[in-house]
Amino acid sequence: MSADADTQIDYFSDALVNRLTECSASISQQWNNPEGTTTRHFVLDDVLTKDDVNAIYNAFPKNGDGFFDRQSFREKKRTATDLSQYSPILSDITYAFQNPRVVDLITGLLELPGIEPDPDLYASGLSMMFQGDYLNPHIDNSHDAQRNRYRRLNLLFYVSPHWGLERGGNFELWDTTRTHPRTVVSHRNRLVVMETNKTSWHSVSKVIADQPRCCVSNYYFSEVSPDATDYFHVTSFLGRPEQPLRSLLGHFDNTLRNSVSKVLKIGRGKRLINKKQ
Repeated sequence: MSADADTQIDYFSDALVNRLTECSASISQQWNNPEGTTTRHFVLDDVLTKDDVNAIYNAFPKNGDGFFDRQSFREKKRTATDLSQYSPILSDITYAFQNPRVVDLITGLLELPGIEPDPDLYASGLSMMFQGDYLNPHIDNSHDAQRNRYRRLNLLFYVSPHWGLERGGNFELWDTTRTHPRTVVSHRNRLVVMETNKTSWHSVSKVIADQPRCCVSNYYFSEVSPDATDYFHVTSFLGRPEQPLRSLLGHFDNTLRNSVSKVLKIGRGKRLINKKQ
């Protein structure tokens, strides 16, 4: 990594630390008092300057060139983990969230010891969703690619301008019955951090706008599971409340994929890592 890249990462890291520190009381309050869901989370707005966020958004390939196209009954979106083929600013903002100062501050505020970032960007990195794209209710894969560490935190930073509720593509955290979501609009310059565990069901509503919804994502991991027990599950999808047949298919699909992974003792989606850091 070049000195210039280090400088840019440090610049973004400084901005993140400053904003997180300014809002530390609100972050702790939100985390410990989740509304509309049992999944602990917090929402932080105005993370970077407007110019910085615009530069990040403009660096995304507007047609998703080079992104991996994920389409199934579970989801429809495009993702990228090999950041070397894009503007350095996309790699810089992604890895700023992995700066030790940022990681230590977030995990300290949330009182979660032993948490580590993931330089491999397993199933994280960049995502783009276009008109008609969606992400059905799901719980994330329990582990990293090597199945050595448990997934603990999901960090989502949204950068698309002029984004409002009416545009769709909004983040949703579900209640215990998976019948009512808490909707968090994917506003530009908004960071959402949520815990990941056996019951942290979340989704993205269908994109309505004819504009790409762009997101920078990271996962943090730990050697100890959220409930201190030993467990494993693949990313598991169900349908929305109005999609009972899709939920039935999801139950069958989740059971099959879980069984295969447990018998073969393998993780899933190992190609979705950054091999060119």
